[in-house]
Amino acid sequence: MRQALVLAASRPQDPVARHAGQSHKALVRVGGVPMLIRVLRALRASRSIGGIAVCLEAGAPVAGAEPELGSLIASGAVTLIDAASTPSRSVLGALGTLPVPLLITTADHPLLSAAMIDHFCAAVPPDVDAAVAVVRASLLQVSYPNAIRTYYRFAGEGYSGCNLFLLQSPDALRVVEAWTRLERHRKQPWRLIAEVGPIALLRFLLGRLDLEGAMRHLSSRVGAKVRAVEMPFAEAAIDVDKPADLELAERILARRAEDGAGKP
Repeated sequence: MRQALVLAASRPQDPVARHAGQSHKALVRVGGVPMLIRVLRALRASRSIGGIAVCLEAGAPVAGAEPELGSLIASGAVTLIDAASTPSRSVLGALGTLPVPLLITTADHPLLSAAMIDHFCAAVPPDVDAAVAVVRASLLQVSYPNAIRTYYRFAGEGYSGCNLFLLQSPDALRVVEAWTRLERHRKQPWRLIAEVGPIALLRFLLGRLDLEGAMRHLSSRVGAKVRAVEMPFAEAAIDVDKPADLELAERILARRAEDGAGKP
């Protein structure tokens, strides 16, 4: 069984929290249920997950404001970890106390399901140190043509991330350390180029670097085997970063409820 870490810290003046009139993004309700609770329910329903930790900024009102979370904490089903200044530093800190394999996701993923989690965990090869879940742009655009997502293009094909990661061995620490360096250099392009490597960057810009090649290059740069797992669920790539995402998630959950109500 794998441990799970939910990144649930909220940035100041988060647009989704502000739009919903909530103090914290994780408390924003989708389909009547706080997003964080939906994620925790999916993790607890998964056959692949054992213990669960939630990463929150110190003093966050989430546990006291949401009875179901408070009950899970009191029972020991969920533990709290203090967040650091950035997501990558939060993961780095969590690795000091949580064992691998460690599944990482975010609290703003209300469409996450146990089926998605189990599919991802089963699809990661045993010899891989770290894996990231992605959805092909063509699948997402056919399923939800009006969804506004960020796509990364490799050799002409677009992919969207799913906020779903698996750190499968101690060597995955090298991947997280590389992530912290990229975050630190995000406003210094030349340092980012140095981290990625100029040849790989040129191939990417020319549209000659495919996803598998990008993962091989990343593996070589960080000294750990990294793979991307393509997910067959379009909803796996829909998180809630802006009010329009919140409205889309509401519509999808309402449709799920209708479909479920129509079954015998």
